[in-house]
Amino acid sequence: MMINSKQRAYLRALANPYEPIIQVGKGSLTPAVKASVSEALEARELIKIRVLKNNDQDVKELASALAASVSADLVQTMGRNFILYRPNSEKPVIELPK
Repeated sequence: MMINSKQRAYLRALANPYEPIIQVGKGSLTPAVKASVSEALEARELIKIRVLKNNDQDVKELASALAASVSADLVQTMGRNFILYRPNSEKPVIELPK
């Protein structure tokens, strides 16, 4: 699913007060990290993730790779944090503007 710029702005505003709930460290994108991100997205739909300083990968590349691997949309990257969005498969909670 592709989100447009208006929806992206709406999701950024929603995620602004959120704290990162998952941290990606030196191990990078392990199956455990992907599984925990997928579970968090199923439960919350919108999550913020932090890339730790001991991970020397480019944050934007890592965020894009993770988003693709869990079938989510990359909303924004800012510094070492990024926001992912994936609607709940059964009961979506976040209503996106058209």
